[in-house]
Amino acid sequence: MSDFVSSGWSLYISVITIAGLVGCLVLLAIASKRKVMAKDNTTGHVWDEDLCELNNPLPRWWVWLFIITVIFGGVYLAIYPGLGSYAGGLNWTSTGQYQAEMDRARTAMAPVYERFQSMSAEELAKDPQAMAIGERLFANTCSTCHGSDARGSKGFPNLTDNDWLYGGSLETIKETIINGRNGVMPPMAAAVGTAEDVRNVANYVLSLSGSPHNAVAAQLGKDKFVACAACHGPDGKGNQALGAPNLTDKIWLHGWGEDAVISAIVNGKNNLMPPQGGRFSPEQIHVLAAYVWSLSHSATVASN
Repeated sequence: MSDFVSSGWSLYISVITIAGLVGCLVLLAIASKRKVMAKDNTTGHVWDEDLCELNNPLPRWWVWLFIITVIFGGVYLAIYPGLGSYAGGLNWTSTGQYQAEMDRARTAMAPVYERFQSMSAEELAKDPQAMAIGERLFANTCSTCHGSDARGSKGFPNLTDNDWLYGGSLETIKETIINGRNGVMPPMAAAVGTAEDVRNVANYVLSLSGSPHNAVAAQLGKDKFVACAACHGPDGKGNQALGAPNLTDKIWLHGWGEDAVISAIVNGKNNLMPPQGGRFSPEQIHVLAAYVWSLSHSATVASN
C-alpha cells in the first residue's frame, strides 16, 4: 500500500479490513441465536409436500472453526502487512524473503563458483559443470528475448553467430549483462535528403552485403551514404564502440529488404537490453558470460 500517495488510502483499507472481521463475528452471533418458529422445530417452510426446513442450531464444531478463523485473521494482520501501510510486527516483505532465499542459495553455491573464478572463457567452455550452470542461468533469464536456442529473433540478436554489435570478448559480454545496452539510431531521412534519396541509400546499403538491390539506385545513393558514415563508417563495416551494425554482412537484426532499410532510415531504431547485473552475483555473471561466449566459439572450443 506504500505505492499510494495519500495516507487516506491506508486508513480506508485498514477500516474496511477490521470492519470485515468484526462483521463476521457479529454475523456469527446473530446466526447462533435460536428462535422458536414452530412447535415441531421447523421454520414452517415446506417443499414438495413433505420436505421441511428444520430450525436446528449451528454445529458447535463449525462455530468454533469460524471463531478460530477470525482469530487467525486478526493475528495474521498483526504480524504481517495487510492493514494499509502498517508493516506488521515481523516487518516481513516479499522482497526481503526473496533476497534471503537468494543469499542462502548463493552461500550454498559459493564453493562451486569459487573454482570457476580463475578460469578463462576457453577453460569454462570446456567444463561441463560450468556450462550446465551457465545454460540454466541463460534459460531462466536470457531466453525470454534471445530464445531457448540463443538464436534470437527480429530485434533480438542471435548469440550463436560471431556478429557482435559491441564486441564478443568475455569482458564485453560481462559489461553487456551488467549494464545492459541501449542501441539508438536516430531518424536520418532529413539528413539524407528526399524520399528518392532515402530509397537510393537503402539500395546502396543492400549492395554493401551483396543482397538483392537496384544497382542504378544504389549507385545514386552512394554519395548520400555519407550521412550514415559517421556511425557505420565510410565502408559500412560498423563501429563496435557505438554499437553501430556492420552493413557489409548479411545479418539483419530488424528485418531485411528495401522496405525494412527505408523504415530504419526514416524512423530510426531504439533497441534496449535492460541491465541484468542486479539479478546475478559477480560469480554467476562470470559463468553466464562464458556460456554466452561459448555459443559463438564452438569451433574454437572443439579444436583446443
